[in-house]
Amino acid sequence: MSKILIIEDDRTLNEGIAMTLEGPEMNIARAGSIKEAKRLMEQGLFDLILLDVNLPDGNGFEFCKELRQQTDVPIIFLTANDMELDIVRGLELGGDDYITKPFSLMVLRARVNSVLRRRQGSHETREKKSVFRSNGLVLDFEKMNFSRNGQPVILSRTEQKLLKLLVVNRGQVLSKEQLLDRVWETEYVDDHALTVTIKRLRDKLGTGQIKSIYGIGYRWEKEDDE
Repeated sequence: MSKILIIEDDRTLNEGIAMTLEGPEMNIARAGSIKEAKRLMEQGLFDLILLDVNLPDGNGFEFCKELRQQTDVPIIFLTANDMELDIVRGLELGGDDYITKPFSLMVLRARVNSVLRRRQGSHETREKKSVFRSNGLVLDFEKMNFSRNGQPVILSRTEQKLLKLLVVNRGQVLSKEQLLDRVWETEYVDDHALTVTIKRLRDKLGTGQIKSIYGIGYRWEKEDDE
């Protein structure tokens, strides 16, 4: 199921988009401001963001720029600005598509599906890649063999699961709650277990690529990946 976040302060349009996209394969979340969007994004990952440019508490272009420092989630701009310079700016900041108002909801749905298909294909390719190499590290998740500068690194099962989750989603911030849920799969574990496991990974791998995002979670820096 694809999770989509609509960030649009026009309540009627927001509701119309949600009704158009909702279905058994799509889960829709709605926000009317950047503040509300950030709160929703702290609660879980999204597969696509529909982002209005003019919002009551900020500019969509600037928010996109901020998001691109944390995640590579696809972004489709929604705006009344149809000037060529605005379109170019949106795409250069990391937007995946740009739709000017007014627009057909059916056309919007088609373009959303197109972006999601590209996203899924990219994600599947990343998932299938079992060996990752970066800064002297060789991480083979199929054979569960890990090395650092040619020397073997022994990781526990929990460390392996956490490492793979971070590496596969490299460049994207994963919240503490997401990591705890997907690695430990139990409600009887606290942040301390995650903090300790992160420290062990850093020590064993000797890497600075596992970044702490204050108050949110962790991210594997992707710019150093080969």
